[in-house]
Parts: sequence; structure tokens; C-alpha cells
Amino acid sequence: MKTQVAIIGAGPSGLLLGQLLHRQGIDNVIVERRSGEYVLSRIRAGVLEQGMVDLLREAGVDQRMDEEGLPHDGFELVFDNRRVRVALDELTGGSKVMVYGQTEVTRDLMEARAAAGATTLYEAENVQPHDLDSDSPYLTFEHNGETVRLECDYIAGCDGYHGVSRQAIPQERIKEFEKVYPFGWLGMLSDTPPVSDELIYARHERGFSLCSMRSATRSRYYLQVPLDEKVENWSDERFWEELKRRLPDEVAAKLVTGPSIEKSIAPLRSYVVEPMQYGRLFLVGDAAHIVPPTGAKGLNLAASDVNTLYRLMVKVYQEGRTDLIERYSQTCLKRIWKAERFSWWMTSMLHNFSDQEDFNSRMQLAELDYVTSSKAGLTTIAENYVGLPYEPLE
Repeated sequence: MKTQVAIIGAGPSGLLLGQLLHRQGIDNVIVERRSGEYVLSRIRAGVLEQGMVDLLREAGVDQRMDEEGLPHDGFELVFDNRRVRVALDELTGGSKVMVYGQTEVTRDLMEARAAAGATTLYEAENVQPHDLDSDSPYLTFEHNGETVRLECDYIAGCDGYHGVSRQAIPQERIKEFEKVYPFGWLGMLSDTPPVSDELIYARHERGFSLCSMRSATRSRYYLQVPLDEKVENWSDERFWEELKRRLPDEVAAKLVTGPSIEKSIAPLRSYVVEPMQYGRLFLVGDAAHIVPPTGAKGLNLAASDVNTLYRLMVKVYQEGRTDLIERYSQTCLKRIWKAERFSWWMTSMLHNFSDQEDFNSRMQLAELDYVTSSKAGLTTIAENYVGLPYEPLE
């Protein structure tokens, strides 16, 4: 097999890159080790930055998002018995976010790819990149019982933190940066109406909580829990009761409870690898960076990588600008570190790091009081939340 761009991973970043390239006449093949059903079953993010919404529209997969997605022009911060609304549109000159689940984004992209007749090979085993630092890289893998060689010009590694792409780069050629937080998020999905029309981020002496949603009838809630906590220790009843304790009384009184669809615990950490490319291989999304979910940046950061690589490939194939290839990593990392900073800041400001009142807890309250009492502080939060502008290729 031959193609121009081989994409490893059929999650939303791989599919979005493939869709954008296809619309520009750049041939691509996606190789995915899981089944399509498995990819769609993953419960992930649901808040899309303005930039990602615009990119999905450019990819031509915006119809259902615009019909079913929930535009949000604000969210709430709750702390010290106070509720402060961050008015995103007013503070940013009109930018908003869109609440639309990652599963739905993935489904829309899958359907668009199928309609375009582009090739996605699911359940491909033993995927391995080769000759990355040459002019003729290729992939080998097993599919339907046969060994396949896929020759290409470039490889996009969109296969996540545990994928083969980053592991294919010699360790001495990359540097990793990581911060592990001493807690996780216990998340629960339920077919209940959201407690609020907008997201609520709550700091409480018992721990952080987040009230989010996937639609007008499906809610997603999170609780800060110790890293060694077990999901099986949390019945639905215990989860709802603990959530009520961490919310203001007037919010807790409106909470509609019901059976969970899914419960899971996610550890929180920050991670970045530099550089994000090696020869003809480009790392995209979680293959290169992880952020704690507090700032709603994970999926959105992957989209910004896709935006950079897509525009780079268009320049390469339509204008012969191969000189831009070496700028991919530097361009992406400028935005990534800013998003890492915002996610770290939100995480550090809203979570409990100790069971006791201490210097850190007083600093958190002072920080929250300051930034929410200042228009400049609120603007900083809003600008980062809706997403900073994509870095241009220089």
C-alpha cells in the first residue's frame, strides 16, 4: 500500500487530521489497533474551544454539532461560599465554548470519512513505524491475517500516550517533562438533566467537584478522590451524597439524581515531550502531551496540533514548502506550554492538597478572591478557557 500521509490512531485527532487532509486532496490512510466500536465507547471530554469548533466547521463535520451542541458563554467558580460567573463572551469579545461530547465528535468524523471513501484500517495489530529519519518512511502491521507494508511520505502519530509512535523515537532524541498530582477524579455519567445550564467548578474543604454535561438530558459529574481510591467503593448513592456536600445548598437542592451509566477514576498529571517530531514522524495530541482535565484542554490541544500539522502538509504538498517541516514542534509547543500552565494553575487553585487548613489553602482562597474580583483576572481566565489563538507557522 502507498499513501502520502499515514496516520496512526483513529481517535478524534487522527480522524480530524484525515478529514482535513482529504478535503485538500492529500491522500491518507488511518491505521487503528482497536475496533471502531471500541473507539466510540470511550468516554472522554465534552468542552470544545472556539478554535476547535471553527476547525470542525472547516472539516465539514459541523451540522450535528450545531444542531445538538450546547454553546456556553460562561461558567461558574464556587469557593468560600461564593459563586462567581466567568462571562466568556463579554470578556473575550464574543468567543464561547461548545459542549459536545468527544464521542459525538468521533462519530461525526467516522461518518464523514466513510462517506468520502477514505481508508481506515481498524484492528490492525503490531503497528510499527520504520525509517523515520529517511525520505521513505513506512509502517508495517498485521490486518485480517496478512502482513501489510504501508509506504508514505510522512507519519502522524495520533495514537495516544500508550501508543507506538512516541516509543519509535530514540530515547536520547527526546526529553520528557512530567508532574503527577496526588489525587484523581472520580467521574460519573448519568441520564439526568444537568444541575446548571453552565459548568460549575467548585473548591470545597472536602475536595474539588465539577458539574458538567454532555447534553440537556445527560450529565457528567466529577469528585476529587485519593489516588488509591477504588471505583467499586462508590455506590451511586454515595456519589450523589458526596457531590451534594461539596456544592452550595441552593445548587445541591436542584440536583436530579439517577442511576449511573459509567463510573471511572482518572489520575491527574501534566506531561510534555520535546521535540514532537523525529524525521518524518509528527506526534499529535496525547502522544506528546497530557494535561489535567481541570482546564478542559486535552482534546482541544490535540485539535491545535492537528491544525498546525494540517496547514503544514498543505504548504508542503501545494507549495513545496518542505522548509516548514522542522517548525512543527516549535510551533505546537508554544501553545501547549501555555495550556499546560492554565491547566496546572486551575488544578492548583481548586483542589485540596492537604486535609488540614494550611498556607497553601489560604493562598488558594487569596488567589481565587483576587482573580474573581478583578476584571483583568477574570479576562485572563476567560481568554485561556475559550482557547488562545492557534500559533501561526512562521
